[in-house]
Amino acid sequence: MTDSPSPSRRRLLQAGGAFGLATAAGSLLAPRAVAAAGAAPSTVVTDLGPGLVQFSLMSGLLVGDTVYIGSRNLTPSSVVGFHLPSRKVVSSTHLGAGPEPSVQALAADPTGQYLYIGVLVKADQGRPNLYRWDLKTPDKPAVAIGRTEDRDIRDLAVAPDGTVFAVGGVPGKAPVLWEYDPATGVVTDRGAPDPKATLARAVAATDTTVFFGAGSVLAGGSGASRASLFAFDRQTRTFTSIVPKEMEKDPSLRELAVVDGHLIVGTSGGVDPAKVAVMDLEDLSSYTVVATEGKVVKTFAADEERFYFASETGVHAYSKANRTISPVQFTGPDLGEIWGVDHVDGKLAVVSGYGFVAEIDVSARTSVVTDLHDAGAKAGPQAGMGIAAGRGYVYLGGNGAVSRRDLKSGEVVNLRAPGEAKDAEVIDGVLYTGQYNAQGIWRYSPSARRQPQQAASFPSEQNRPLDTSWDPDNGLLLVGVQSDTEGGGALWTYSPKTGKSASYVNPIDDIQLVRAVANRDGVAYLGGDNASKEGPRATVVAVDPVTGKEQWRLDPQQTAGVAALAVQGRNLYGLTTKGGLFVVDRRTRKVVHSADVSSVSKGFAAMVTNRGAVYGVSDTTLFRFHPKTFAVSTVVADINGAWYSGPHVNAHGGLLYTLRGSSLVAVDDRPSR
Repeated sequence: MTDSPSPSRRRLLQAGGAFGLATAAGSLLAPRAVAAAGAAPSTVVTDLGPGLVQFSLMSGLLVGDTVYIGSRNLTPSSVVGFHLPSRKVVSSTHLGAGPEPSVQALAADPTGQYLYIGVLVKADQGRPNLYRWDLKTPDKPAVAIGRTEDRDIRDLAVAPDGTVFAVGGVPGKAPVLWEYDPATGVVTDRGAPDPKATLARAVAATDTTVFFGAGSVLAGGSGASRASLFAFDRQTRTFTSIVPKEMEKDPSLRELAVVDGHLIVGTSGGVDPAKVAVMDLEDLSSYTVVATEGKVVKTFAADEERFYFASETGVHAYSKANRTISPVQFTGPDLGEIWGVDHVDGKLAVVSGYGFVAEIDVSARTSVVTDLHDAGAKAGPQAGMGIAAGRGYVYLGGNGAVSRRDLKSGEVVNLRAPGEAKDAEVIDGVLYTGQYNAQGIWRYSPSARRQPQQAASFPSEQNRPLDTSWDPDNGLLLVGVQSDTEGGGALWTYSPKTGKSASYVNPIDDIQLVRAVANRDGVAYLGGDNASKEGPRATVVAVDPVTGKEQWRLDPQQTAGVAALAVQGRNLYGLTTKGGLFVVDRRTRKVVHSADVSSVSKGFAAMVTNRGAVYGVSDTTLFRFHPKTFAVSTVVADINGAWYSGPHVNAHGGLLYTLRGSSLVAVDDRPSR
């Protein structure tokens, strides 16, 4: 049977990483209203405390009797050792990686002495991204041993002779196979076998061959490749394509493992389900491919009879004898996003993105769950995602969680939600989120006393919601979406009243994603961007959200894609990722003003209308536009919000809610007329 939760799991503290519906508010939660340094004289900034605090993770690997777990979206990044026999965190190390780093790649050398660690970062600062931790002296920190020129390391493999191989990627460049020689300490570029791939997430190695898996995960479409699998001959240093023909249409190769004389292959699916292939290492043309019922296959493990893998729906088993797939049955909680599966002594050790390890007894179909924060993993503030406020609460999205803060008492609850809440709205007291990856729209009502639930699902290739907007005239939640694998995007609509949803694919064109959405008088305004270097961007399209029919479109003649849209009066404001402001008269459908506001906004941004003015937030600054002259004014300088995938701002009750550093803040600003 599943262990009952410990008292600290039942009583979620603000600094904790567990989940629950009752919390204790401490003195750290007391709001502090101050005229913040760098704020306008008429502006009061209230510090509400850390935004979303938990132990978040992105990898898990069993070495001996300890599961090593890499953190996600925490600064500094870390790896902790969870000892299975004692169910305690017995070791940890911090890494000196860049901003908002995550540890997605772990691999152990054949002796089990060294753990190799690969990190990914939101912004490349030229720092090392490959580390090694000596597990015989775990009190000594991991040391930086090298850097791949690809910004991110997504997977690592260690060959039997101790040579390390790494794959990953950097935007706009084909991913490379990297080799690290422990004897010389040199990192070598072994080539990019797929020039049209956008990301590599899988690598495995033998004494003679390295297997490289890639595809179109980010910036798909526009000629990007689909699932690709190459064998690299270590002696001749040549690549050969070996991808099974049944997998060629899948967007990406997701996972590889060498087990018992076989190469085990998993894909991430698009229109079709993800697949598992079992290939004979002696004859790679001899293989079996089986389709799953999920969208992704990753994290392989094995016993004598089965190969195990994770998908978005749980843990599954592939029967070696029957070549069939079935779910692993057990008594226990939803596992959420799974980042590690290992097998030992008839049990599976499953690392959940919700911050726990589940030990599943395969034969008995029982489980024991240990919360990692309770076990000793240190929680910390995450970089935030979407933000929303209403009915006395403010919500902040993160990895595997949404924090709910009571604005009156300061009480904080971390709610479970798989993936990432990229943006959100509070509608009649109910929270609605756009959930990445391919999770659709989720719903949470504080009065229901239960965790968030999925309200609407959409085609899995429309996977990345970016912006939300509530349309009161039509009673519809509007969501702008990007398709990572196919290119283009979509407009989602959802009616809280009827529960009906709709998806309008490529409402701008088949290249531009929907980066921003705003509405007024029953019309939805969509702002386009383009994940590839070439092609159109910044197109604005007016759409009837009830029918999905286009009403008009406009090219505002910008050199960068739209970052944000907002409506004030008859004017539609647009902000680009290079800091270009344009204002469109919605009646004449003409640009009436344009300006360079890059002094306050470069890159991703968000805008909202509050107290008769349009406000914006960038990575550095909270600012506003004058409703008549459109002049920009700084509201809070150096706000420097710790955002994971672009800044956000939300308005409720006349106040603005956003992040300053890692702290949630309420901003009371009264613009002059």
